[in-house]
Amino acid sequence: MLRGSVWLTRLRGIPMPSRLHKNARTTPAVRQEIRKSELSERALAKKHGIARATVRKWKGRDAVAAASHRPHILHTPLTPAQEALCT
Repeated sequence: MLRGSVWLTRLRGIPMPSRLHKNARTTPAVRQEIRKSELSERALAKKHGIARATVRKWKGRDAVAAASHRPHILHTPLTPAQEALCT
């Protein structure tokens, strides 16, 4: 159930702001800086207090938005009746 401004924001097609969890070390601004920076992986990791692997990950991505962690493939077989409801 969507409430108030969240529902109106989605209805109007306005992108929702990212919600960062309390342990997030990178923000979209930091990720953008990492992607555009000419510094080495080691220097960027030290500057932002993150692992070199994290720097490498964000350098290799096309977008600065966090990727979805939900499964995109359903691994549970559906009956033909259930499939008919989904289509």
